[in-house]
Amino acid sequence: MQNTATHYDVIILGGGAAGLMCAATAAQRGRRVLVLEKANKVGKKILMSGGGRCNFTNYSIEPENYISHNPHFCKSALSRYTQWDFIALVERYGIAYEERKHGQLFCQDSAKDILNMLLGECEQAGVEIKTRCEASTIKCVNADDDAVFSDLNRSDNKKATYQVGIAGGESNVYCQSLVVATGALSIPTLGGSGIGYDIARQFGLPLTECRAGLVPFMFSDFMKPICQRLSGLALEVEVRCKGQAFTENLLFTHRGLSGPVILQISNYWQPGDEINIDLLPEINATEWLLSAKCQQGKSRLNTLLNKHLAKALVNELQTLWWSQLASSPLAEFSDKHLQTIGEQLNRWCLKPSATEGYRTAEVTLGGVDTNSISSKTLEAKQQAGLYFIGEVLDVSGHLGGFNFQWAWSSGYSAGQFV
Repeated sequence: MQNTATHYDVIILGGGAAGLMCAATAAQRGRRVLVLEKANKVGKKILMSGGGRCNFTNYSIEPENYISHNPHFCKSALSRYTQWDFIALVERYGIAYEERKHGQLFCQDSAKDILNMLLGECEQAGVEIKTRCEASTIKCVNADDDAVFSDLNRSDNKKATYQVGIAGGESNVYCQSLVVATGALSIPTLGGSGIGYDIARQFGLPLTECRAGLVPFMFSDFMKPICQRLSGLALEVEVRCKGQAFTENLLFTHRGLSGPVILQISNYWQPGDEINIDLLPEINATEWLLSAKCQQGKSRLNTLLNKHLAKALVNELQTLWWSQLASSPLAEFSDKHLQTIGEQLNRWCLKPSATEGYRTAEVTLGGVDTNSISSKTLEAKQQAGLYFIGEVLDVSGHLGGFNFQWAWSSGYSAGQFV
């Protein structure tokens, strides 16, 4: 690259969901916007989400669907740009979508439709996007240097100017407003990194503790071989942990447990915690088994359970809980033993050894402390002109389109003020 300075009103670091939304919004206000994306193309996480169909929002978006040390922080942005606003944009582009359970909205065709829509918005507004460009240095510099800043169309309320050095090049770019939309640590193969946290630290902004969220569990005890043998089996269950409960599909994998219900509860689980799985969430298993003993005393327990659970799973449970009576009819089970089995069916207590970590996590819990960020503008309170949006912040949503809605809402809100 040539050693020439290029001046913008806004530079956005990261070409993901939040960054592209912010770019389009700011450019539509007449701001000159540059997006720097370190990967070879923008929107990689959009393209892979929802099995390639992109679960782009949810009909029911509430602050309670988000996890943050400051649960009130997300309210301003979510009300400024709602799910209905994004749905209207999707409909304006004629993108076909469908509702799945729990109000989740997916593209009927491809996630490419959402990315192309965002790129279309950016192109119409004149956004400049550069891929394979990573910021190597960031400085807040002296605005009195006429040689550097003569090209900047400064507004009276902008008190800072940022110099961004491009990795592998010799040139710098300059802006009044610098937006950090770099994502977080989850799924590093799609560009996840901690650079946004490094920028926050550089300017003295505090961070909350980070950990993997919406992530599968692993086991090191007796459950590991069971999960391996049942790998690929899915069933709907209720899972509880720390007062939180979700009812969704559970999936056995060769590493442990996954599926939507496990990803949801993983946001609340900490190492050492147990999870409680209700294998028959619509049935009081104890009452059902005791009744069956009276009415179907000649039946075997595994025959009874096979009506509700997969045979392979029932065989594993039999080995765990009633192996000595495997060939016996229900009538030979004591009421106390059936009560114990019933309680275990409705409350199977397991202790994961760990999660799969950031490699497969869909989000990163924690991040830039929201107490240091304006909930209205997304600007750092003590660093004028520096903004943080999307996953880099300590705001994480449940599974089901909530994290994309946070990207749209926070990106739009910042785009109104940069």
